[in-house]
Amino acid sequence: MDLPSHTAIQSALTAAQSVANGGFGLNMWIATVNRDGIVCGVAFTGSNRGDQWPGSRAIAAQKASTANSFSLPGLALSTANLFTAVQPGNSLFGLQHSNPVDTENVYAGPSSRYGQANDPLVGRKSGGVNVFGGGLALYDTDGEIVGALGVSGDSSCADHNIAWKARFNLNLDNVPSGVNPVSGDDNIVYDIGTGDSGWGHPECAAAATLIGVDLPFTHPTTGPLP
Repeated sequence: MDLPSHTAIQSALTAAQSVANGGFGLNMWIATVNRDGIVCGVAFTGSNRGDQWPGSRAIAAQKASTANSFSLPGLALSTANLFTAVQPGNSLFGLQHSNPVDTENVYAGPSSRYGQANDPLVGRKSGGVNVFGGGLALYDTDGEIVGALGVSGDSSCADHNIAWKARFNLNLDNVPSGVNPVSGDDNIVYDIGTGDSGWGHPECAAAATLIGVDLPFTHPTTGPLP
């Protein structure tokens, strides 16, 4: 009951995807999960389910599941924040294998309902852990964590930018705090080799990096900046 409708997430995603994000400008998938990890909505921006990468439907749900699973009432972790920590020798190595995708749920049919209000995944748990950009926890206007969203269909950096803007459009971005060393929220961190906070994500394209770094200012979270 705390999460937006199919129409709302589709509209928020379409608005976010329609502006520059530093990627290829591709059509996108979005999925939302509640705090129990149950999928509450799946939608896409194209005219039909084949207008965006078919494999990205499962990835969007996986990203939503990850952001929900590893965010707390007082600390938000985006999927982008996890990239460095899960690399060999780092503190969360192996995390990406800890909660496998439930393929029976994710690929339940009929495929004709994928991305519709009655998508077969709605009401089921997708599971899965994803460790690149596109998944964000959702915090309501009271600052309560109510679940997460995942976006997929472009470069991982553009996915993050689109997810951030979609969350902003849904007014579910009252983020308490995060690991980004500059903005203090769950924004993507580009400091691999230049600062090494331990939460860095690889750069995809210069345009995506510039847009991503500016997100806390162009699309500020409701939570305070430091």
